[in-house]
Amino acid sequence: MIRSAEEFYQLRTSENQEEYLRAAWEEAPIAVWRDVIRKYPDMHFWVAQNKTVPNEILEELSDSPEWRVRHMIASKNKIPESLQKKLAVDRDPLVRSALVRNRKIRLNALFILQEDEDEEIRAKARERIEKKDYKE
Repeated sequence: MIRSAEEFYQLRTSENQEEYLRAAWEEAPIAVWRDVIRKYPDMHFWVAQNKTVPNEILEELSDSPEWRVRHMIASKNKIPESLQKKLAVDRDPLVRSALVRNRKIRLNALFILQEDEDEEIRAKARERIEKKDYKE
C-alpha cells in the first residue's frame, strides 16, 4: 500500500520498473490520493492511471484542465454512469472519443454521445446503441 504522496511521487518517478509498477497498481487511502493531487499537479495523469484509484478521486480529477487526465478517466471501465455522462459533454473530442469506445459505457451516456458535434463520435454511439453494445 502506498502510504504518502511523497511515496507515490518517488515510485512514479523511479527508474526501477518494480517501483514504477507499484505506482500503477497499488492502493492508497483516499487522503493520500488527495494529498498527491494537491502537492503534485504533474502527477494527476498517473493518479488517474492507477488501477485501484477510487471513483471518488476520478470524479475530482475529471475537472482537470489537462485533456490527458480526462481521457485516461474516460477510458477506465470502472467509472460510474454519472461520470460517464459528465465526460460525454467534455469540451475535448479526444475525451468523448475515448468514452464512446469504453467497453462498459452505459446507455444514457451513449444517448448523449449520439448527438455529439463530432460525426465519428455520433456514428460510433449510434452503432453501439443499435448493436446493444453497452453495459446495462
